[in-house]
Amino acid sequence: MAMKNPYQAYQQNSVNTATPGELTLMLYNGAVKFMKLAKKGMEEKDIEMKNTNLIKAQKIVQELMVTLDTSHDVGKSMMTMYDYMNRRLIDANLKNDPSIVDEVEGLMMEFRDAWKQVIQANRQQAFAQGGQA
Repeated sequence: MAMKNPYQAYQQNSVNTATPGELTLMLYNGAVKFMKLAKKGMEEKDIEMKNTNLIKAQKIVQELMVTLDTSHDVGKSMMTMYDYMNRRLIDANLKNDPSIVDEVEGLMMEFRDAWKQVIQANRQQAFAQGGQA
């Protein structure tokens, strides 16, 4: 029986034990990572690398859209932004334009940083109420 790569096992365990909030944070981080790799592909004139990573970033944005609760105004606003980011990633791929990727990456990092603050605030509130973080 072949032994699993320890890093892959760690990653799988991280996903399996993450809270929904932590999973969302992982998605944001993954999208940023793939956008950076896509820009590297553009710099190196590696069309396959650019295309593959922009598509991965788009799939993450689409997953964020599918799982978004749009019953409140904030959810509706986020849906509009996710749709915009998805369309801009398509434009970046078609036009081979790293400045568009920079724009979307900046937006994604803002969402990620805000989400990270929400997670930290929830942990502090749970801890203050005697619960576990």
